[in-house]
Amino acid sequence: MADARWEAYSAHVVLTRPQRFALLGALVLIGVLAVLRPMIVLQVVVAVVTLCYGIALAFRVVLVWASGRGEHRIMVGDEQARAVPDADLPVYTVLVPAYREPSVIAALMDNLSALEYPRDKLEVILLLEPDDTETIDTARAALTGGHIRILVVPESQPKTKPKACNVGLEQATGEFVTIYDAEDIPEPLQLRRAVVALRRLGPGYVCLQAELAYFNTDQNRITRWFALEYATWFRSLLPGLVALRMPIPLGGTSNHFRTRELRELGAWDPYNVTEDADLGMRLSRAGHRVGVLDSVTLEEANSDFINWIKQRSRWYKGYLMTWLVHLRSPRATVRQLGWRGLLCLNLFVGGTPLAALLNAVLWATTVLWFLDRPAVMEEIFMPPFYYVGVFCLVIGNATVIYLNVLSVRTMDRPDLLGTALLSPLYWVMMSLAGAKAAWQLVFKPSYWEKTTHGLHLPSAPSAPPSEVADVH
Repeated sequence: MADARWEAYSAHVVLTRPQRFALLGALVLIGVLAVLRPMIVLQVVVAVVTLCYGIALAFRVVLVWASGRGEHRIMVGDEQARAVPDADLPVYTVLVPAYREPSVIAALMDNLSALEYPRDKLEVILLLEPDDTETIDTARAALTGGHIRILVVPESQPKTKPKACNVGLEQATGEFVTIYDAEDIPEPLQLRRAVVALRRLGPGYVCLQAELAYFNTDQNRITRWFALEYATWFRSLLPGLVALRMPIPLGGTSNHFRTRELRELGAWDPYNVTEDADLGMRLSRAGHRVGVLDSVTLEEANSDFINWIKQRSRWYKGYLMTWLVHLRSPRATVRQLGWRGLLCLNLFVGGTPLAALLNAVLWATTVLWFLDRPAVMEEIFMPPFYYVGVFCLVIGNATVIYLNVLSVRTMDRPDLLGTALLSPLYWVMMSLAGAKAAWQLVFKPSYWEKTTHGLHLPSAPSAPPSEVADVH
């Protein structure tokens, strides 16, 4: 990271020595108490888990409610976006990190060419890896203008997307900078909208997150679930965080920054496998604000089960990393984020992967209760927390399904209603990804599994082997 002030928040070391000692001490204490008073320990663990789960669920409902008025998405009309004379537009840098993506390079050039931004004010940097000669050769053959150039990232560890973006940022000349993935289809006026919005909002806003959606929603059931999830995320949850003045865990693409402030912040942590969420937290800690821009970038929804698990487990692992990193100095965290930011960090950043992981355990106990009704479970679930658990099981799950149905409405896709009602099957996939994320956090914390793109293409294999990079 470029700025020494933020080195303490790097995921290069996931758990610091004090954190390791505290965790080890807690485990030893719980182990001793479990031997001496096993029932009390089980009761306390179940009570804490049930209560936290219920609070996290209620928090999401509050976010959706807070976003309901729709005024927390920053809108710039087409006429406003086009009204700015080309001479008054700033230089805009677009970073496009890509690794082993030769199949989508031609489409990438078409999508970048569709951006309505003067070419003499547009700087596009393709960030490619030296061992990826096929993509390099394909990109060189497909270059469509002098405003697009290839930057081969020097070979070094960690070999990750955020490291490549940091290299690109060092050479960026634009006043504003954004990231697009190789398969992205940004709305043509998005850069102009971002310029108008950031100028209107003033220097307090350093970043705008555009909405992400999918161009292959109808490919299969997984892509339909994925599209509903993204609609809830970008149209309800993130605007809800904005409404409540909370930190915004950024998406990995289509976030538009003021370049100077991004550099001052230290840019992306190359060791965090969801560097975007971490950067959103650091923006908030530095006192900067983030908005949600009403402009859509279309991406490729992951359509293969194995590939989806790899991608989602990496996201969950990165969220857990970010959660642990920003809890290293609790006093500083509370001072910089405030109680609102602390709620977001614990209930949203940490709570998202933890809930996915715990779901499988909670479902198993529910099934066991209905099958056998073991007496020990009546002792473990003390009455107040038993009723909280039943509420989460019945009302909570129904509410989450309803939120997916609400996304069906906001997307104006009534044909996805059946997919929304089948959401519990998607939650099983999330639990599998959560379990894998927890395992990798312990044994392979900085292991980066690359998501394979181009699976929507007719010639793409159904389950291609993944390309991975171990940053150690």
